Amino acid sequence: MHIAMVAGEYPPRWGGIGSVVFHLAGHLASFGHQVTVITRSHEGRAPAQSGVTVVEVPWLKLPMTFTRSYAKNALKVMKRLHQEEPFDVIHILLPLASFTAKEFQFMEQNIAPVCCSLNGSWLGEKEGILRAAKAGESAIWLNPNDLAIRLTAKWYSRYEKSGLLNTSISVAISESTLDEFAQWYAPNMQYNAKVLLWGCDHKIFRPANIDDEEEQLQHELIRQQYDCADEKALSHDVSTETPMLLAVGRLVARKGYMTLLRAMPDILAKHPGAKLVIIGRGHMKRKLSKVAKKLSISDSVFINSGMSFDDLAQHFRSADLVIYPSYYEGQGLIPLESMSSGTPIVTVDMPPLTEMVDTSVGRLFEMGNARDLAKTVNDILDDSSARALMASKGRELVLSKYTYEQNANDFIAVYESIIK
Repeated sequence: MHIAMVAGEYPPRWGGIGSVVFHLAGHLASFGHQVTVITRSHEGRAPAQSGVTVVEVPWLKLPMTFTRSYAKNALKVMKRLHQEEPFDVIHILLPLASFTAKEFQFMEQNIAPVCCSLNGSWLGEKEGILRAAKAGESAIWLNPNDLAIRLTAKWYSRYEKSGLLNTSISVAISESTLDEFAQWYAPNMQYNAKVLLWGCDHKIFRPANIDDEEEQLQHELIRQQYDCADEKALSHDVSTETPMLLAVGRLVARKGYMTLLRAMPDILAKHPGAKLVIIGRGHMKRKLSKVAKKLSISDSVFINSGMSFDDLAQHFRSADLVIYPSYYEGQGLIPLESMSSGTPIVTVDMPPLTEMVDTSVGRLFEMGNARDLAKTVNDILDDSSARALMASKGRELVLSKYTYEQNANDFIAVYESIIK
C-alpha cells in the first residue's frame, strides 16, 4: 500500500500527534508499506525512517488559522504526488488539518479513500480551557493559543464535522472523543467510525534495568539532581523517604499544574522528602515558579523546559510516581508512557483517562481538587507494596493493549476495509 499521512506534527516537531505519526509510519513501513507524510515545514531535519518519505508544506503561523492554510497546501501537494505515484489510502489526523466537506469529497472521488483520526475536538479543548480557567489555573488571555481556541473553536469545529461525515471511516482515539463527535457534530446522522487508542513506544519507555551500569549511573545522577537521593531511592527501593514525583506535558492551563502545586504543601506535610519534577514547554513556567515560591515549596519543585526522548524515558524510569492532572485530553499518552516505564500513575477521575487507568495500575482523584489530589498521592506513597504491584501491572497492560505494533496492525485492517 502507498499511504498518504497528513499530520500537522511530525519530528522534529514533537507532540502527541507528532510522536504517534512517527511511530505509526515507521511500523507501517517495516511491514512493507510505503508511507508519505505530508506535514508542516519546520526548522531542523526530520529523522530518517526506511520506507517513509516526509514532505513539508508552508503554513500561516497564526493560532488556529494555521490548520486551514496547512490543509490547503497539503491538498495541493497530495494532488501532485498522486499523479506521480498513486496513493491507495489517505490518513488525515484531525484537528490540526482543517479540510472542507468539498475537499474531503474530492479526495474520496479523485485520489483515495480517507481515514480520519479524531484526536480530540476543538470544542472539547475549549471546554477544558474554560474548566481550567474557572479552577484558577491561568487566565485565558495569557496564552494566544488558548485565547484563539476560546474564540474560534466553534468556527473550526465545522472542519472536524466535515471529516466525520465525508470520509470513508473515522477512528477516534478514545470512547469519550467519539462520544464528543457524535454529540456535537452528528446527532441522528449516519457515519462510519470506530475507536482505536494510541499506544506508546514500549522499547523506549521501559522499566529500569538495575543490571545496566550506565543506566544506573544516569538514574543516580537524576535523583541527585533533584535532591531526592536517599540510599533506597538510588537502588529503586519503593520505600524511599525521598520520592520523586513527575509531571509531564505542555505548560498550559488545561494540564492542571496549578492544582498540582496547590496539592504539594499537603503532600510535603506527610512526605517532607518528596520532590516534584515538571517537564514541559509552554508559557506558564514563570507563573508556576512564582506560585511555588508563594506556597513556600520552591525547594521541592523543579521545572525543566524539555529534553530528548531518551532523557525523558529515563526520568519516567527514575520517578516513583507520575501525576497527570489534566482538564481535557483526547486520550492522553503520558499515563501510557508512565505505565510502560513501570511507574504508577495518578490522574483525574474522568474519561478518557479512566479508559486506560484503574486501581490496578494507579489511582484517580477528583479533577481540579487539590486536596483530593494530595490525599491520593499520600495514600499511594504510604503503600509501597501496592506501588510495586501497580508498576508490574501497568507494564503488562501496555504490552497487552497499547503498543505501536498493535496500532499498525489495526490501521492496516482499517485501510484494507475502506480500500475494498
